[in-house]
Amino acid sequence: MAQRRQNILITGASSGLGEGMAREFAAMGRNLALCARRVDRLVELKAELEAKHPGVKVHVRSLDVNQHEQVFEVFRAFKQDLGQIDRVIVNAGLGKGQPIGKGRFDANLQTAQTNFIAALAQCEAAVEIFRAQNSGHLVSISSMSAMRGLPRNLTTYAATKAGLAALTEGIRADLLRTPIKVTTIYPGYIETELSSKSAKTPLMVDTASGCRALVAAIEREPAKACVPSWPWTLVGWYMRNAPLSWIAKMS
Repeated sequence: MAQRRQNILITGASSGLGEGMAREFAAMGRNLALCARRVDRLVELKAELEAKHPGVKVHVRSLDVNQHEQVFEVFRAFKQDLGQIDRVIVNAGLGKGQPIGKGRFDANLQTAQTNFIAALAQCEAAVEIFRAQNSGHLVSISSMSAMRGLPRNLTTYAATKAGLAALTEGIRADLLRTPIKVTTIYPGYIETELSSKSAKTPLMVDTASGCRALVAAIEREPAKACVPSWPWTLVGWYMRNAPLSWIAKMS
């Protein structure tokens, strides 16, 4: 049985999966360190969660994860707030992208910087704290898109999420003989503010159900997990093994 992680830091917590996971963990009585660019939304969330769950401490700070030095400063400040950070969920990310060679390098660069370079900064800051504590749980939120190279608007996004998954696995390899745990989560289609702007898919689940499944998987502290497990574990196998021509038709 995985140990209870009382103090949890979540990046990108002002909306979507980050906000949803914060609600789930608060309901479980966990203390939260929440950061995102939209600090006004974090302040509202803090007030709501502390009113609904007396005894839960919620600390919030503004953070643009692309300001790398600020990542380290904010993580260290949260550690001072809470005394110890037991789990860091690297969740902040960007979903936009354009087909390669179509003149939108700017959009693809922004996605690559946010989803990989900024995630590297978050992992560095988290593991620095965990090494000093000799305890902690690092969680990265990758994507089912990481299973395979994907065409069109998903090319850069999928590549960054695959890079994040490889980075997280490498960190896990480095920490295998320590008390520090490392988990890669591959979410399937979970409804968020971003996804609600696009066409619905047959496999999409609502935000609340998806975040409950995410938190349940994180609590188990596996090396990796597709979420929700059904049907995404099977879909992941298909994506890794199907001919690329079939994958190209999926996305």
